[in-house]
Amino acid sequence: MREAHPVERAVGMAYYVSDAPGVGGHLRESPEDFRVTEVEAFEPDPLDADAGAYPNVLARVTLRGWDTNDFASELSDRLGISRERVSWAGTKDKHAVTTQLFSVAKADPDEVRAVEIRDAEVELLGRTGRPVLFGDLAGNAFEITVRGVDEPEHADATTSDLRAFASGDDAAESGDPDAAADEPATVGVPNYFGQQRFGSKRPVTHEVGLEILRGDWKGAVLAYVGSPAEREPESTREARAYVDETEDWAGALDRLPKRLGFERSMCHRLVERQEERGGEGEGDGECERGDDGLTDEDYRAALEAVPSNLQRLFVNAAQSYAFNRMLSERLERGLPFHEPVAGDVVCFADSEAPEGVALPDTDRTQRVTEDRLRTVRRHCERGRAFVTAPLVGTETDLADGEMGEIERAVLDDLDLDPADFDLPGEFESTGTRRAVLLRTELSVDRAAPDRDGDDADDADDTDGALAFEFTLPKGSYATVVLREYLKRDPDDL
Repeated sequence: MREAHPVERAVGMAYYVSDAPGVGGHLRESPEDFRVTEVEAFEPDPLDADAGAYPNVLARVTLRGWDTNDFASELSDRLGISRERVSWAGTKDKHAVTTQLFSVAKADPDEVRAVEIRDAEVELLGRTGRPVLFGDLAGNAFEITVRGVDEPEHADATTSDLRAFASGDDAAESGDPDAAADEPATVGVPNYFGQQRFGSKRPVTHEVGLEILRGDWKGAVLAYVGSPAEREPESTREARAYVDETEDWAGALDRLPKRLGFERSMCHRLVERQEERGGEGEGDGECERGDDGLTDEDYRAALEAVPSNLQRLFVNAAQSYAFNRMLSERLERGLPFHEPVAGDVVCFADSEAPEGVALPDTDRTQRVTEDRLRTVRRHCERGRAFVTAPLVGTETDLADGEMGEIERAVLDDLDLDPADFDLPGEFESTGTRRAVLLRTELSVDRAAPDRDGDDADDADDTDGALAFEFTLPKGSYATVVLREYLKRDPDDL
């Protein structure tokens, strides 16, 4: 078990499962190098179905280099309708080619079909009685090319290690590592939340959430608006450092770049509150905690100035960080991921999941006792059950046994309790559970397709590239699989 990159350790991902050296390389040299296709879980009725009963037009859209939110806004503008009438099943990465479901409420199918948007292909599938909602997918299928690979020979050893982790066998007994280059292998990795959850260049989203959960609303604002990071442009670092040093919100507005719209929204709200309270401390650069005329309510209002999905993400990221910490501790103690130990909480497989996607149903859980251990282990071996850890919330029941010790120790270290998630508005969370093992059929091809279009089999055509294909259940991260192979700075993922 190899220690992870420091940036990953900062968000709770302490280890790589594989001891093999990394192959190197980087992702997303072009959008075509990162292809994502949703595994759909939404059945439409025909397009000629009654528009009154089925008012939503369902479309399968392939996008190149589009942010999901930006495309939805562009589509609504072209149709001359409210942005709220466009919805989708899953948010995808902008630097990719993605195929995903969108629905448009109360739309004319011919008008949707006639829309022409650059780098977008729209295929109408039918009508639905309700719009597509976030999460209305079973998973995602990935075709990913890693460029600039330095040592591709290490890929097979990594696959061998991940096959062993998926089954609990020793790597030496998990089969011929050379087979990984020729056929798909069942591999497994810890089901970490990837770096994107916390911020790729400035991983502070969970820090904001932790301050919220501790009741320090001002600390949460400072963590988001301040807290400069080395990877940011100098002007941004200077503006954030000014915030940390002065807590001068009006002065921050003069310094924060226009692109930092959410940070500026928080500052605007605080300046407005200061003006409402008579301008005490406004802009003098010498405001001290509790001496700037602002209350906890004002700082909470500043956090509520950003979109509701970002408000939820703050707390979700804190949950994710704690989850990652729990998985890292389970790894360090040598507890299995593929099967339970006494005291674990397992969930069962979604019986309605499409073929080829092992989808945990976290609404169906069971605590594993000693007398049920052998039976539940058989269920896990056959893919009918999954070991879980908590995404802590107000309704969380922690595990027993050694995993329970881990969960409680992590929460104690973070000074968190399930009751802390009883918060106003979008910050509240009841919690859920999440499978600890991410298992998939994966293939690695050293002879990645060349980019000049010919079929010549020479070293220049591979361009130091590896091509990966695998499918993951919804909510899991492709980069969590690929990090095991690259073992690079997360910024390369």
